[in-house]
Amino acid sequence: MNISSRQQDILVLARAQGRVSVEDLAGRFEVSPQTIRKDLNDLCVRRLMSRVHGGAVVASGVENLAYEARRAMAQGAKRAIAEAAALMVPNRASLFINIGTTTEEVARALADHEDLLVITNNLNVATLLYRHPKIELIMAGGPVRHADGAVIGSSAVDFIRQFRVDYAVIGASAIEEDGTLLDFDYREVQVARAIIDNARQVILVADRSKLERSAPVRIGAMSEVDTFVTDTVSSPELRHVCQREQVELIEVGSLDEDGF
Repeated sequence: MNISSRQQDILVLARAQGRVSVEDLAGRFEVSPQTIRKDLNDLCVRRLMSRVHGGAVVASGVENLAYEARRAMAQGAKRAIAEAAALMVPNRASLFINIGTTTEEVARALADHEDLLVITNNLNVATLLYRHPKIELIMAGGPVRHADGAVIGSSAVDFIRQFRVDYAVIGASAIEEDGTLLDFDYREVQVARAIIDNARQVILVADRSKLERSAPVRIGAMSEVDTFVTDTVSSPELRHVCQREQVELIEVGSLDEDGF
């Protein structure tokens, strides 16, 4: 059965905003909250969305959410994750930071560090850090993706491979319960692979919503990560994977003001 025009509009809003709430949708479409809940339940049954407290998010697909929508999602959790990850990076260290809204928050949290060498393919990270006199910033070259300022492609991969750094701070668009790390763009994944392969320690930063999503391109596995910083891990299977692979798991708690 085809989805209704209202449900199609809900999907468009969710992709643009990152999250939709029952209350806001009921007001927008001038229908009851019960009607919106039925719409969301129908979309979830079709695996087009996943329910969260008070609303729903886009659950999966072959295209990521808009970057500004991702930046607005789970802001409290991302800030807490970033602060915890930044504490792991000492002064006078070298590190990669790749594309992502949570890795961008890590860059923000590193602003008071001294004598860092930061290599990135993330224009947003470069914008945050280039003014700091005690941080040396190196930007990878190559095509820039309009959607989010990621530098991707073979030129960026070759550039990253010139370095061997202390830490890599990476994100992922989705994490499966068996520890598989996923993303949407194979060109971005090629850069992420080079980053992982050329760092002595890999720090994965991702909030719990990444367990509710799917993506088509495999980055790697949790076994390649040294530390996983998140708000909370609700999946017993993923927690077991971290224990089995001796991945340090740091949980900062469910701090997001939206409950998401």
